[in-house]
Amino acid sequence: MLFEGKVIKYGDNVDTDVIIPARYLNTIDKKELAAHCMEDLDATFVNRVEDGDIMVAGYNFGCGSSREHAPIAIKASGISLVIAKSFARIFYRNSINIGLPIIECPEAVDAISEGDKLKADMDAGVIYNLTTGDEYKAEPFPAFIQEIIATGGLIESIKAGKIK
Repeated sequence: MLFEGKVIKYGDNVDTDVIIPARYLNTIDKKELAAHCMEDLDATFVNRVEDGDIMVAGYNFGCGSSREHAPIAIKASGISLVIAKSFARIFYRNSINIGLPIIECPEAVDAISEGDKLKADMDAGVIYNLTTGDEYKAEPFPAFIQEIIATGGLIESIKAGKIK
């Protein structure tokens, strides 16, 4: 899986309550969730995110409650990949389940700036900063997890007969 996009960057401990505020959890409409993604942390996010952008964040991204709405909102907003120093355990699994590509790479997060253009090869676990020319190595997911993400998540993988 290859991704290329502009960076939108956040810090440590971005919790699910700011990714998608609880007042919007009464819907499963992906467009509605995307319209409110990050609004309590960054009111400009929905107006500046473009399809294919890459979200970069610090430690413990997705901490807080175990709502699946958070990775759904991020994916539906147009973010193609989230790179973080670390992910909260439940957010990590929810992301795989809904098909939101994620990768941990603390070295890249430290060096990447807001607005940089990145290219990421998830199969090889390599992140290229096209703005600076730097390259970072991360541990790629095993092939079966990459297939779940590429298929669009766990349910889509089951529907496609990839998982029984």
